[in-house]
Amino acid sequence: MRNVDFTLNKYTELLEKLKAGGYRFATFGQYCKDKESLADARFVILRHDVDLRAENSLATARIEHSLGIQASYYFRVVEQSNKPEIIKIIVGLGHEIGYHYEDMAICEGDVTNSIKHFEQQLAYFRRFYPVVTICMHGAPRSKYDSKDLWKSNNYHDYGIIGEPYFDVDFSKVFYLTDTGRRWDGFNVSIRDKVPVYQDEWIRQGLVYHTTDDLINAISDGNMPKQMMMTTHPQRWTNNKFLWIKEFCCQSVKNAVKGLLIKQG
Repeated sequence: MRNVDFTLNKYTELLEKLKAGGYRFATFGQYCKDKESLADARFVILRHDVDLRAENSLATARIEHSLGIQASYYFRVVEQSNKPEIIKIIVGLGHEIGYHYEDMAICEGDVTNSIKHFEQQLAYFRRFYPVVTICMHGAPRSKYDSKDLWKSNNYHDYGIIGEPYFDVDFSKVFYLTDTGRRWDGFNVSIRDKVPVYQDEWIRQGLVYHTTDDLINAISDGNMPKQMMMTTHPQRWTNNKFLWIKEFCCQSVKNAVKGLLIKQG
């Protein structure tokens, strides 16, 4: 399946091309701590949202480790993501672990209960790793945006130094995400997007559909110098059955998200 998109083979090819293109890799925590030293560097913040199938995240974590790359993995509290044994192995491979929070969605918009839930789950994940960064889970089926928790609370009070949607300078850092199982899925994304800067990136022609589009742009030297790249490892597999299943499920999700966006 070397030439098929969203396989582990294709993911490995992408990482190898980035390395050959002179990019260094940073966890999100490293970026937050070293923004000044990274100001002129060519780098990729490699972020993974572990929404489902934590086993797939272990596969990408092992690939990265074999290439000498550290990445950030954000785990939800749901059973499909929160697999303690897998979390321990990923930590052991040298990767950063963070909390993929969705407390406002879980607590149906109750801010008091949401912050209590956040505190409890943060303490839980800190049993595995000294968590200093968090990342919102979009929860597209919920009407509540979990980032709203920080309108009346401050995550810095909990020893958190970064949340991507608040603490990345997107005027300098280009954002790529495989939301929608495509690299131009911002049109079918409800919350995983950067609307303030997306129009400018489109104007500059920084729109890519497939992973091969990314690879070709890197080869041609046409990719921005600094990037945050987000993947959802559930989408990346060499297993043909799981690949087809994910393709079909995501096609349905994209159609539903498109309707929700139009109705919104």
